[in-house]
Amino acid sequence: MLTTECARKVLEEIIAIFPDAKPELNFSNHFELLVAVMLSAQTTDVAVNKVTPALFERFPDPQSLTSVSPEEIMPYLKTIGLYRNKAKYLYNCAQQLVERHGGKVPNTRKELEALAGVGRKTTNVVLSVGFGIPAFAVDTHIHRICLHHNIVDPGASVRQVEERVMEVLPPERWTQAHQSLIIFGRRVCHPRNPKCSDYPQLYLCTDEI
Repeated sequence: MLTTECARKVLEEIIAIFPDAKPELNFSNHFELLVAVMLSAQTTDVAVNKVTPALFERFPDPQSLTSVSPEEIMPYLKTIGLYRNKAKYLYNCAQQLVERHGGKVPNTRKELEALAGVGRKTTNVVLSVGFGIPAFAVDTHIHRICLHHNIVDPGASVRQVEERVMEVLPPERWTQAHQSLIIFGRRVCHPRNPKCSDYPQLYLCTDEI
């Protein structure tokens, strides 16, 4: 595993490759962000962006979701994975938002993680992207990159990757690191035949702990 200094240099170099990376999910408010991230589990942002326009037009807020049944939500999600379960989670989550938070998306980790269908990754995205609260979300791309570039020990868990990056980078860099690493994973550090060697600056610092 790279030293903290070398790991920081590698992460900063990746950010420099895609310095303007932004979320690829489409949303216009906290509720839409929460829903879009929930739907993105085990499917692509492209697929989510195809279903959310009609979904948000029909259900613009938690109150409108609670006025129907999960079965009435399912047709809007049919083209994405696990759509039946996701429809149920959306319905239950909307109920909780209405009953506990006045229809607003909360901005604390404890309250977000208490919502149906909302785990640590979704919470971190909503906190950082939605509310500007420092947090670092780890998806499959980020997990793969950190293993591939020895930022963490082999076999490190998603939570260990999160903690390591938060240790290595200052809080004000976490959100941009998340966005840049995702794009780097999609375009360069592929699961098969990664193209990371096209960026020799990533290998200039090789000190290991």
